[in-house]
Amino acid sequence: MAVAQPVRIRIDLAALAANYAQLRSRAVGAEVAAVVKANAYGLGMGPVAARLAEVGCRTYFVGTVTEGLELRQLQAAARIFVLNELSAGSAALYLHHQLLPVLNSMDEVRTWATRGAGAPAALQIDTGMTRAGLSAADVTVACADGKLCQALKLVLLMSHLACADDPGHALNQQQLGQFNALREHWPDVPWSIANSAGIFLGPDFHGDLVRPGIALYGGRPGASGDNPMQEVVRLESRVLQVRQLTHRVSVGYGATQTLAPPARVATVGIGYADGYPRSLGGRGCAMWQGQRAPVAGRVSMDLLTLDVSAAGFADLAVGDWVTLIGKGLALEDVAAAAGTVNYELLTSLSRRADRNYR
Repeated sequence: MAVAQPVRIRIDLAALAANYAQLRSRAVGAEVAAVVKANAYGLGMGPVAARLAEVGCRTYFVGTVTEGLELRQLQAAARIFVLNELSAGSAALYLHHQLLPVLNSMDEVRTWATRGAGAPAALQIDTGMTRAGLSAADVTVACADGKLCQALKLVLLMSHLACADDPGHALNQQQLGQFNALREHWPDVPWSIANSAGIFLGPDFHGDLVRPGIALYGGRPGASGDNPMQEVVRLESRVLQVRQLTHRVSVGYGATQTLAPPARVATVGIGYADGYPRSLGGRGCAMWQGQRAPVAGRVSMDLLTLDVSAAGFADLAVGDWVTLIGKGLALEDVAAAAGTVNYELLTSLSRRADRNYR
């Protein structure tokens, strides 16, 4: 017998599909892939990939071999690139399950050249992230080794933009220029540099393939401004208790906040174990019937408390659902209040929450 959880995540797959369509219309001439690493940014790899496949997505990026194996079981015909984790020990898994490694170092290039059996791969070039990918010097070394180059069957050259969410940042054009120069070593190989925000930098960045992640899931691609994407995620939790105060009391761990009559306090069944950040204690809020209630005191592991003293909450009762993200509480605003970014907020959502798809 199923037991209803006190936390649910409503995921609008129609909005996901609409976001994919919008990105495709912005990147005319380029294939639009989907980044579904970290359980599709916390939303569920299976349902997300299935809906994207229905609207024409054929290429996916995951973070690890384990994620690649999970997606392969769900999408037999998909083209799956694994961004990290190639080793001599894992090469056989790539081959057996037709996963495509993204080669990020000379060691990985040599590993795939000797163990990849001529199977396709992507090559990442570092142009400014200083995180993963071959340096310009590495590219020179690789291209000077004729046998090494002949052993590689590259189907994608890629780099990653560090500041695409800031359209005016000088590094965007610098990275594009460096990437264009380095990919001349492989003039016939398709290329990709644009993440979600990169798509909005314009056609020069679109290349042959774009790799949106956060924008698909309704996150704002840019660091500021309006969000052109449709809302995909709504985080909700049930009210477990409503208390009318009869005297001044402290609320939560550390007694960081006190409330006095005629205040009312609602205890809600969500906490940082569900992915609602502890840092939102005294800073976050919830929505109910168009009204905002501030988080009172600290967020604990499984619970938080709301100050529901306002007149608009007079009818709030045990069993009612309040909204913590979405429906007037923009993902980016909640993330900013928590001192983080929309990416972290989504990927932190716990697997123990019910995920409702529509």
